[in-house]
Amino acid sequence: MSPQLPLASPDLDALRALLTARGQDVPGLLAGLWDGPWPAFVLDAKGQVLLTNAQLQGLMGEVSLQGQRLLPSGMAQELRLVDDQGREHLLQAWVHPLEGDLGLALLQDHSTELAARERAERMQSEIDQWLDLCPLPALMHDDQGLLLRFNAAFTALCRRLSPQMPISLHELPPEWRDLLHAKAPESGQESHRNALLAPPGDRRRWIRVRARRLSGPWSRPRTLVMLEDRSAEQDLELAQQQLQTLMDTAGVGLATFQPEAGWSRPGTGAPPPPSSPGEDTPKQAPSLQGVNREMVEPDSRAEYEKLQLALKQATPTVARYAVRHPEHGLRWLMTRVEIGQLASGQKTTSVLTVDITDHQQAQERNELLQHSLQLQTERERAVLDSVLVGIVTVGRHGIEWMNRSARRMFGGDLPEFAGQPISSVATEAPDHPFRQTHYLDDLPEGQAETFECRVVARDGREFWVVGNAVATMGPDGSRQLTYALLDIERRRQAEAQSLQAQASLHRIIEAAPIAISLHDARTLQVRQINQAAAALAGRPEEELLGASLEALFGGGDEAETIRADMEFALQSSEVLQREYRLTVRGQARIWDARLLHLAGVNDASGELEPEQLLLVASDVTQQRAQEAARLEAAIAQRELLVREVHHRIKNNLQGVAGLLQQIAARRPEVKAVINEAVGQVQAIAQVYGLQVGMSGPLRLRKVVEAVMGSVQRMSGREILVEVDGAMAEQSHRWGLPEAEAIPIALTLNELFTNAVKHGGDAPVRCELRFDPEQVVLRIVNTGRLPPGFDLAQVRGGVSGLGLVRALLPRRSALLGLTQDGEQVVCELSLWPPGVQLLEAL
Repeated sequence: MSPQLPLASPDLDALRALLTARGQDVPGLLAGLWDGPWPAFVLDAKGQVLLTNAQLQGLMGEVSLQGQRLLPSGMAQELRLVDDQGREHLLQAWVHPLEGDLGLALLQDHSTELAARERAERMQSEIDQWLDLCPLPALMHDDQGLLLRFNAAFTALCRRLSPQMPISLHELPPEWRDLLHAKAPESGQESHRNALLAPPGDRRRWIRVRARRLSGPWSRPRTLVMLEDRSAEQDLELAQQQLQTLMDTAGVGLATFQPEAGWSRPGTGAPPPPSSPGEDTPKQAPSLQGVNREMVEPDSRAEYEKLQLALKQATPTVARYAVRHPEHGLRWLMTRVEIGQLASGQKTTSVLTVDITDHQQAQERNELLQHSLQLQTERERAVLDSVLVGIVTVGRHGIEWMNRSARRMFGGDLPEFAGQPISSVATEAPDHPFRQTHYLDDLPEGQAETFECRVVARDGREFWVVGNAVATMGPDGSRQLTYALLDIERRRQAEAQSLQAQASLHRIIEAAPIAISLHDARTLQVRQINQAAAALAGRPEEELLGASLEALFGGGDEAETIRADMEFALQSSEVLQREYRLTVRGQARIWDARLLHLAGVNDASGELEPEQLLLVASDVTQQRAQEAARLEAAIAQRELLVREVHHRIKNNLQGVAGLLQQIAARRPEVKAVINEAVGQVQAIAQVYGLQVGMSGPLRLRKVVEAVMGSVQRMSGREILVEVDGAMAEQSHRWGLPEAEAIPIALTLNELFTNAVKHGGDAPVRCELRFDPEQVVLRIVNTGRLPPGFDLAQVRGGVSGLGLVRALLPRRSALLGLTQDGEQVVCELSLWPPGVQLLEAL
């Protein structure tokens, strides 16, 4: 018996005791195990297989295990045996010692478990490779946040989120921890979460988390999480929406042709997003789909045919053509055909159509503006060619343009100077302004640099010029220098001529018989005076130079008047004419003066002379006296003639009145009408009688009294007169203009006559009220007005109240007739300009 096969053990002794107590023996038990369902074999002390049972032979097939050596042991051990089919079996053996150095080995086949384990290991390796190949970060964690498994993509993400690889979700940044370790779904269920996160060093991305609760025999729940970066899909969706909005707004049509799928347009799969309530829907460009050959304008047919040919041959092209749309009128379209190839090798044909009507119109306007600008430039250069100032434009490459004056000044045409520096006409002086090239870069735009220099022309002339250099922008946006040059030689000649003219003027002033003086425009002091003006002041010329106006004309009111006139003349460019009465050596003299403002001019040295005032005066005393004498004689003669004419008119009118009275005496049937006419003629005669011996407006009171007296004499009745009012004492100041005298006299004659005629035997009363604003005449007589009498209904005529209404001035007179008991009151109001308030005598 091998010492490796123990014959006694506590368990074996217990088994033997149990068998003895039950009356069983060990060989019977062994026979039962040998015939049982377990593979078994018998081995000796050296480990050689002596005998196998039927179960082992059925498992291994015809392969014989006899002669193989197995190390007996009291412990279970694994055996790997290959059957007759070449399949490997994993067996677990338990060796039980028997008497006689033998051992019984009971076997258990674990091949199925081995295959399952290998299959599981292989599947696990495949899963690990799948996870590593998956571009999406994936992980598995328990309910405590412990990371159980994750792939390479999640590892790369964690390296960006934290300096070291975390072992728990709690080690991640808060926003990532909240996203990944949110509330887990129910077992076997899947949940989705979205969040906008920004990985370190990257823009914000739209992340979607898919979480699934795993079901299994684990003590802690496990959750499988996968992260999807949906930013690309969101950007693509946003780009599609923007493209669709752009196409709808700009009127762009886009179509793509694929041989397998046909024509497709972007944005056909999803409707446009609805607008919010109250939100204005953007106005879309007009739709120009369905353009056919009949709509194309005749001038654009060639471009349209080129486009059709490019579509048939699948060649890239660009076509611009005009169509006449039935709804939108004339529109310009641009269609672009592009041939492309996808990553899969599939060829595509993209056709883009844009409504370029606005662009075409803008281009036409731009061409028109450019043409206008060119014409404006040509006109400006034509104007510049007509000025006497030389204009030269200089760029970085030399002279670009110069006007006619500059060409004449430089002694050559533009082609001779184009592209050459302006210093080509400068002298050898190194500091010559034409050699200052820094002006082009340093001189601020719009600021002028003034200089004087000598210029050497191509024909050898050398002369002085004064000029300005101004930095400007050229048509192409580049900086330029524009020189404005003036020939000083001509100006000096003009200054010399001006000096000669001033000297001649000085001699003329000295020799002139009229008074001439020049005054400083600021102080009005005398700067220059001739002998006649000095004689006017009664003082020598030397004393009057630098003198004030008071010293020249005295210190009275005349000096102040002359000063005011001079200040007024300084504010005007016209000649101011005045007459002054001055007392010289006790004699009053009248001077006719002219005042003229002389603006400042440059003298020979280039300095601006101060402004001056020129006074030219002549003595017109004798002339005015003669004119006054002639005027007085003419006035006296006119007044004499007027008085004679008025006297003769009065006599003639009185003669006419006498003749009318004789006719009335002979013809009683027309006596009343003739007497009325006689009264009117007498009233007119009274007016002309008042004009004899005076001129101008007639005194109103005298006219009233004269007409009243004439009526009294004609009727033989007495009219009582009362005078009152605030100006009763100055009633003579109210007068009648000559044009209103006869109409007012005829009106008074008619009113007095009516009062006497209809007043019966009662006396007629006349009240005259003279106020500062008006004169009121009230005539009161006994009588009654007809029932329903309305003065406004009386029409104009040649007699009675009709004549009164026709003669009265409408804007300065008011007539009223009212009934006061048994009396009729006639009130006539007169105010300016029908009457005038004259000056007191």
